[in-house]
Amino acid sequence: MPATEVFPRTAQQVVQAVERARDTGHTVKPIGASHSFTGLGATDGIRLQLHRMRGLVSADVAAGRVTLWAGTHLWELPQILGPLGLALANMGDIDKQTITGATQTGTHGTGLGLGGLATTVVGATLVTGTGELLTVSETENAELLPAVALGLGALGVLVTVTIQCVPRYLLHAVEAPDSFDAVLDSLLERNRAADHFEFYWFPHTTGARTKTNTRLPIDPDLGPAGSGARPLGAVSRYVDEEFMNNAMLGAVVGFQRWVPAATPKINRAVQTVSSARDYIDESHRVYVTNRRVHFREMEYALPIEAVPTALRELRDLIERRKFKVSFPIEVRAAAGDDLMLSTAHGRESGYIAVHRYWRDRDDAYFREAEAVLAAHDGRPHWGKMHTLSASDLAARYPRFDEFLAVRDRLDPDRVFANPHLNRVLGE
Repeated sequence: MPATEVFPRTAQQVVQAVERARDTGHTVKPIGASHSFTGLGATDGIRLQLHRMRGLVSADVAAGRVTLWAGTHLWELPQILGPLGLALANMGDIDKQTITGATQTGTHGTGLGLGGLATTVVGATLVTGTGELLTVSETENAELLPAVALGLGALGVLVTVTIQCVPRYLLHAVEAPDSFDAVLDSLLERNRAADHFEFYWFPHTTGARTKTNTRLPIDPDLGPAGSGARPLGAVSRYVDEEFMNNAMLGAVVGFQRWVPAATPKINRAVQTVSSARDYIDESHRVYVTNRRVHFREMEYALPIEAVPTALRELRDLIERRKFKVSFPIEVRAAAGDDLMLSTAHGRESGYIAVHRYWRDRDDAYFREAEAVLAAHDGRPHWGKMHTLSASDLAARYPRFDEFLAVRDRLDPDRVFANPHLNRVLGE
């Protein structure tokens, strides 16, 4: 538990909080939406609640860039960006995070031609561990940007962040059942052919549910409707997303927790009712899905070519060890980038996410699945469960030591440290 909480409204109040921490020997950590599955934001010192620092700071519409206060949530962005004719270049399927929480932990969507959200960061202001208010951009302290854009909260408290956006666009979404093996056999081709491709596989079944999204322009004079939007109807959206994905899934996984032997049969029954959908809507309405069933998650980024082999090994592991897995495995992709601690640093990456119902405390599945994924030069998502330490991670990130050097420069006294950062970065 934090010793105290501070609710700043201005950058200067953040500076004062950091100076107070230094004077009293405390650490200080900002907290966003508390969406992370790790202890990155935990502190027994001073906690900064940033929800009073939200909204648009400034916009350069011609350049497609906006500067946002650090506490702005992703779900607030359509109302901010839409009137400017802008949108995020990509999104994951959750929008509860703050913009800084999402970028600092490496949140990503899917699309082999697109990077994670942090790759859109072109500038930031942050308060360093020495109490300095520092500007980082392509023209000021540019050498720090590949670290600060995805900094794990280890380099300072971000006050504002500037992101590169794109013109508003539609997504043509096609969701359909397919064979698990057929998807694996053509995974790379499907990812290269689509703007956005992902799929889900329920363990103990032979099928998969694929999602392919194609980007379509919006005519600014006609708007989404005139550009061909064909959104889901209210009833269809409710049945698929609220009833099937939330109410029914919650009931099923709750039952499976008490009767695990029934899991394979139930998963196969769920697979048979997987329906196809085809619709066109604004990007954020297609990307985001409301998820109300609580779970725990571990996700690893692998070289894209290794994903089919790793998934087959996971299937073999589940059957060999007789794990009863009620939640699907999710598979996505992203372009390589040059951010120091990006999970996609230097390589096209495939992401494999495994889940468990939040009340299920048997972690053997996570431990053994992690061993499979790590063996393929996997890098764990910074905001999700994993057991790797600094020595493990240093071998997986070519610029790990460069990041540590930036940390030494911006937080020499470890004002922003906590036990989790000590584990993954060292002290």
